[in-house]
Amino acid sequence: MVTLHNLGFPRIGAQRELKFGLESYWKGESPRQALQALGAQLRQTHWQQQAGLDWVPVGDFSFYDQVLDMSFTLGHLPERVQGFHGDVLDNYFRVARGRSAGHAEHPGCCAGVAAGEMTKWFDTNYHYIVPEFSASTTFTLDASRLLAQLAEAQAQGVRAKPVLIGPVTYLALGKAKDGTDKLALLERLLPVYAQLLDTLAAQGVQWVQIDEPILATELGADWQHALTTAYHQLKSCRVNILLASYFGPLLDNKYLAAHLPVAGLHIDAVSGRDDVLALLGLLPAHKVLSLGVIDGRNVWKTDLTALLDWLEPLAARLGERLWLAPSCSLLHVPVDLASEPQLAPDICAWLAFARQKLDELRLLGQALHQGRQAVAAELAANAADLAARRASPRVHRPEVQAAVAAITPALGQRHSPYAVRAALQATQLQLPPYPTTTIGSFPQTPEIRRARSAFKRGALPAAAYQAAMQAEIAHSVREQEALGLDVLVHGEAERNDMVEYFGEQLEGYAFSQFGWVQSYGSRCVKPPILFGDIHRPQAMTVGWSTYAQSLTDKPMKGMLTGPVTLLNWSFVRDDQPRAVTCQQLALAIRAEVLELEKAGIRIIQIDEAALREGLPLRHSQWPAYLDWAVASFRLCANGVHDATQIHTHMCYSEFNDIIAAIAHMDADVITIETSRSHMELLDAFEHFEYPNAIGPGVYDIHSPNIPTQDSMVQLMRQAGRRIAANQLWVNPDCGLKTRQWNEVLPALRAMVAAAQALRAA
Repeated sequence: MVTLHNLGFPRIGAQRELKFGLESYWKGESPRQALQALGAQLRQTHWQQQAGLDWVPVGDFSFYDQVLDMSFTLGHLPERVQGFHGDVLDNYFRVARGRSAGHAEHPGCCAGVAAGEMTKWFDTNYHYIVPEFSASTTFTLDASRLLAQLAEAQAQGVRAKPVLIGPVTYLALGKAKDGTDKLALLERLLPVYAQLLDTLAAQGVQWVQIDEPILATELGADWQHALTTAYHQLKSCRVNILLASYFGPLLDNKYLAAHLPVAGLHIDAVSGRDDVLALLGLLPAHKVLSLGVIDGRNVWKTDLTALLDWLEPLAARLGERLWLAPSCSLLHVPVDLASEPQLAPDICAWLAFARQKLDELRLLGQALHQGRQAVAAELAANAADLAARRASPRVHRPEVQAAVAAITPALGQRHSPYAVRAALQATQLQLPPYPTTTIGSFPQTPEIRRARSAFKRGALPAAAYQAAMQAEIAHSVREQEALGLDVLVHGEAERNDMVEYFGEQLEGYAFSQFGWVQSYGSRCVKPPILFGDIHRPQAMTVGWSTYAQSLTDKPMKGMLTGPVTLLNWSFVRDDQPRAVTCQQLALAIRAEVLELEKAGIRIIQIDEAALREGLPLRHSQWPAYLDWAVASFRLCANGVHDATQIHTHMCYSEFNDIIAAIAHMDADVITIETSRSHMELLDAFEHFEYPNAIGPGVYDIHSPNIPTQDSMVQLMRQAGRRIAANQLWVNPDCGLKTRQWNEVLPALRAMVAAAQALRAA
């Protein structure tokens, strides 16, 4: 009998209940008890939705981030919050976002503390809070959160499989603030893991899922040895360990993974199917092999017939040792396709969200247990839907394919090198030293959201909506002029999301109504579904940008999302190479860039916030990705005249190891996140002479804390030790749409004052 299980379930709720509960608590509008009750209600609902599986994950629910949960379970808190007493949940939020709810703060800490650094979870758009290590780091078990969730699950009759982040991956994800060798901490860490496993065993737990996704990466001998050491020390614990790897194939780590002393091994068989036959020869005869056969990161239906053709011989060979699951946690896909009545029926028939993926898993189990005849109707319907997608004229556009075939290298070249362009741009723009700007968006107020919602449901005429958005743009321009910013933005009041806004105007995209996915904390995104060849029927931003420019004599940036980010932050079609899809997107954005320039916009920002997260997990595969990703950016950006200044933006990504590729993008100005990492991201410039201008962010917009002028001056002085002053811009880390005006205005006022102080010095 094949065992069915899941690695993790979306935690936000089908209607983003967790988001709204968190924000209500943080604003002081609801008590802690209400938030905790909401968490319990969501967990119960999610366990019910996983009914019928043999093992259900417990501990995958989080109020903010699963890595931060693991830090608290291990008693590993940054020193700056250890002096705060009171509820653990409030300390948790202080690490996550700099402060908890207003009513939870103690005297003297209402200004908040420094939030934990945040970066991307492997190659996904999920952000985690980076563990902070030093030579003095210690670990002490606090299993209260996990034990409470386990008790809830057991009381509800759930066959619970607790989920933990593995000790070696936990160390790999963290950052040593004092240069300490992170692996030297393993000896201190493993006894706490052993204590945790024995504690779970005492509660009747039979299986524990321990996630070690670093097995999908290239591992040096020291990290391989750490994995061997860890699991040889943990093998005496009184539970069965299912070691889980995902997000990529094992490749050269197959032997290591197969011989670790654990009861079972889970692999991503969507991206790593080629590992399976080799593993069959490597695994000891007693060990469970769990195959992640349903794609946990994309929304397309599985080809169930083809999958069964592959699985049936494996099931016959492995018998009860075969487990089936999604490839990874379903955290990365929306909750329920049944919530999407507005999606076109033909496109909807091609999709599967989290609940539908579990239905596919159950159907596979039934077919393997009872034979295909037991699910013949379901298999026939699945095959018909897949055939309809392959034949759909909505997917394939010959004119788009012809345009891609006509791309030449010359389309990605600027007319002149940067030094020539910079001189022309300086003459035209007349900007002071340390020019100030923002990244693009200003607060999305309730009034903006209400107007957009009314317009979308037909309750607000198009002319009235346009007038409302123009009023918001005018307000943003007035505020920026009053602040004294040098380069302005229109504020993006008309945009719901930096990817969805463009996708709605490009043919080849589809949009869900409730297809939300957690990015971090209460921040949710609704990735568009990129199902067909991309065509731009008309201008997307020109009217808004030219209106904003008409209100001011200062330069106004045109704001676009770049092709790589449009690709990486969408659910991407799986029937052609990603590079081809990216070229199609680049051609569409190129047309918009040229039209903005023609309309008189002198600065155009093309955000590539997601460039790095598209990197393959293995360094050996980076050059191929960076070649087509950078070429796509250059294709969209480099048709302009030398005097037009091209900006790009990247946020919350370690980029030191791809700095040469970023330089090859040849943007005139790049803006990046550096405030939360205290300018550590600029270490690359110690040994790399970056040729163009750069704006290292000095204002952490993901925290409600308001930075001081002095703190921003100090950050810029740190940057100035690595980068020449005439190359530096002053700007926030990212867009300001999630903040409130009463936070934004004092922060930007201090930022402008910091720039003025730097000029004076």
